Amino acid sequence: MKLLLISNSTNPGEEYLGWPRQDISNFLKDTGVKRILFIPYAGVTVTYNDYEAKVNAVFQQLGYEIYSIHHEQDPIRAVVEAEAIAVGGGNTFHLVREMQRTGIMQAIRGRVLAGIPYMGWSAGSNVACPTLRTTNDMPIVEPESFNCMGLIPFQINPHYLDAHPAGHGGETREQRIEEFIAANPGVYVAGLREATSLQYDNGNLKLIGRHPMRVFRYGTTPREIQPGSEVGFLMLD
Repeated sequence: MKLLLISNSTNPGEEYLGWPRQDISNFLKDTGVKRILFIPYAGVTVTYNDYEAKVNAVFQQLGYEIYSIHHEQDPIRAVVEAEAIAVGGGNTFHLVREMQRTGIMQAIRGRVLAGIPYMGWSAGSNVACPTLRTTNDMPIVEPESFNCMGLIPFQINPHYLDAHPAGHGGETREQRIEEFIAANPGVYVAGLREATSLQYDNGNLKLIGRHPMRVFRYGTTPREIQPGSEVGFLMLD
């Protein structure tokens, strides 16, 4: 497999997909890919046409063409014929429902296991996990199930935050993840902070980006993993 799982698309004061552009270029280098099938289904308050145009404007600067699956009469065939796949961020529940409804969830899994490059940001990283249960999103729609592609055996929590805002009475992100691992012992959760990604290539999983990653597992103290570290242990379960 060849995966680039990005925490977030935009940092304050930066252009859309600004911070990971070099990582995307490096990821696609020497793959022979020219056109990338885009999955826009996480977009809810933006039209799929506008979402496609926004992403395409970035990828054209990198030398690639984006074309969105919502134009395709046969979505599964589009996946089968794709050179590479990119899944955008937004609402994970909406994304999963549409991927299940169109039948592309398993189709994408098969193509990625066969070796085509897969990249996703935010919700697009969530769906590479076994389930969507560590998303931060509100369940605005009900998918057929919480099951996702299971390209990786661990869970990702994108946009991971350490902060507990003053006056906020709810649980911190860490407390929410501790609830998950208590209910699902044996499953790793990677708290992927902003401006960080996980890259899997040639059998190696590495943390890239600007910040450490926080890794959770039931019964153990959370671990801080520094950028540039190999984290293949996450792929062992």
